[in-house]
Amino acid sequence: MTEAVSTERAWTGPSAPGVWAELVGQERSVATLRRAVAGEPHAMSHAWLITGPPGSGRSNAARAFAAALQCERGGCGACTACRTSLSGAHPDVTLVRTELLSIGVDEVRELVRRASMSPTLGRWQVIVVEDADRVTERGADALLKSIEEPAPKTVWLLCAPTADDVVATIRSRCRRLNLQTPGVRAVAELLQQRDGIEATTALSAARAAQGHIGRARMLARSEDARKRRGAVLRIPFELDDLGDCLRAAATLLESSTAEVAATTADQDAKEKAALQEALGFGTKGARPRQAQAAMKELEDQQKARAKRLQRDALDRALTELTGLYRDVLCVQTGSGADLVNDELAPRIAVMARRSSPEAILRRIDALLACREALETNVAPLLALESTMISLMNS
Repeated sequence: MTEAVSTERAWTGPSAPGVWAELVGQERSVATLRRAVAGEPHAMSHAWLITGPPGSGRSNAARAFAAALQCERGGCGACTACRTSLSGAHPDVTLVRTELLSIGVDEVRELVRRASMSPTLGRWQVIVVEDADRVTERGADALLKSIEEPAPKTVWLLCAPTADDVVATIRSRCRRLNLQTPGVRAVAELLQQRDGIEATTALSAARAAQGHIGRARMLARSEDARKRRGAVLRIPFELDDLGDCLRAAATLLESSTAEVAATTADQDAKEKAALQEALGFGTKGARPRQAQAAMKELEDQQKARAKRLQRDALDRALTELTGLYRDVLCVQTGSGADLVNDELAPRIAVMARRSSPEAILRRIDALLACREALETNVAPLLALESTMISLMNS
């Protein structure tokens, strides 16, 4: 297992050119993958498990590795093989990412069928599963045989937050590559060079995102995202009684629902229109009754996607709150660590004086418990209400 080194020092550019350029703070991991591409002895494996915290670049690393495996120059980033591999258009690179709650056995069986095929144009048949932690138990059983007895030119790239998120029989047969959260300065520099973000905004977004590259980019580019974050961070300072707690929970849920609706409305409408056209709605030959099952299946998929996105939105909010209490704890303990929410330093100092480190740790534990509860079938509103009460100012 290979771990990356910290990059809190000033970052002067990408650790490697070509397809590796955006993997900031992952020098050792990139070096491991490049050795595998180069065919060094014992460097290559038919199955990889790429792990790391959210925002560390798991999916980017897998896509870059897939492109480099297909590239005659080891990942130049400019050739057709690199461009098509990164975009998902390469015939021998399959990119799997789900917006649903899980990846079922039928989808996995299709991937296994694909993995058994020889490459058509490229050097390898590469299967990238960006959400391997969402593969169901039956899906994992179907995947196991393919990983145990791989085709000669097939490579599986599985991505998950931690190795423990993947069933033991799968992870034991994969070579592990562990990424870490890149440093704030590295992310800020990437935003400036790649996205043209102004330096102060880039640094503020990178600090707020706590090294999560995708989140940092969103905060840097979206005023609405910054406003939503600001509203979440006001919550701990306003929880003075039970009514405040219940209102805060309801507001969080309503905000996440509205965010998801805004994100999915156009996509849902386009998917519905496309299916209706395919089924012949509005034509003389249409059979709407026979099409009801197909429409119901689409609606179920869209509801599952909305549920997943709402969980993600609530998880982001809870993570923001955890970061705030982390800042309070830093002030209380005099750790000297940089604050994630430096703009709230005066209010954080007041909260630090009015509470104890033990009380702050209990609130952080409550937030972590809520995040775990939301991944089960606990009603979101009940979970949020209980958590807000645990955060109430005493």
